[in-house]
Amino acid sequence: MGKFVIRRVLTGVKFDLRSGNGQTVLASQVYTSQALCLKGIESVRKNAALGRIQDLTADDPRLMTNPKFEIYRDRAGEYRFRLRARNGSVIAASDGYSTRSACRAGIESTIANAADSEIVTQ
Repeated sequence: MGKFVIRRVLTGVKFDLRSGNGQTVLASQVYTSQALCLKGIESVRKNAALGRIQDLTADDPRLMTNPKFEIYRDRAGEYRFRLRARNGSVIAASDGYSTRSACRAGIESTIANAADSEIVTQ
């Protein structure tokens, strides 16, 4: 089972979703308070369960409504994904992956771990 790890940063509070092996699969934006950070975690739980995968790196990506996971490539050519809420805002994003299949595995890990992971504070 994974866990949401809440931590303070210079400009506020953020969370990481870590898989059972301790790898970070998803990182949040910076929130101004812990209460807002907790709301962000609940949003990830809700939207990850409903989200479908839209692969923007495909030759002809299918348009999908939110909530969704978007796979894209960054400037360095790595694959990344972001989770969009029903209203279209980005809730959280992944680190870079060298392959599309590894990126998809990161999405599957997010879906599997988001629902019932404990919340811990560092």
